[in-house]
Amino acid sequence: MYVIVEINGQQFKAEEGKKLFVQHIQNAENGATVEFDKVLLVDNNGTVKVGAPTVEGAKVVCEVVSHLVKGKKVLVFHKKRRKGYKKLNGHRQQFTELTIKQVIA
Repeated sequence: MYVIVEINGQQFKAEEGKKLFVQHIQNAENGATVEFDKVLLVDNNGTVKVGAPTVEGAKVVCEVVSHLVKGKKVLVFHKKRRKGYKKLNGHRQQFTELTIKQVIA
């Protein structure tokens, strides 16, 4: 059984026991449980239920493993040819690591 859930504007495929790296959740602490009720689709062994826009009564219960995980460094390079202009910027995206404890559908 799996569900498609929307977390912080992004859609994820969620199954029990799976780890997710979602956009940084501000108020999450390590070990806290978080519930998401924006379930868009439920697949229960081939029986598909699509919400309009969400499935009634379905939710995903997650536990916060690490509230701040940094992703790989992304380098942004700007250059104007023949002008001697070069600029290098970079950043590391911040994520929250979740494990899915329970899928209620």
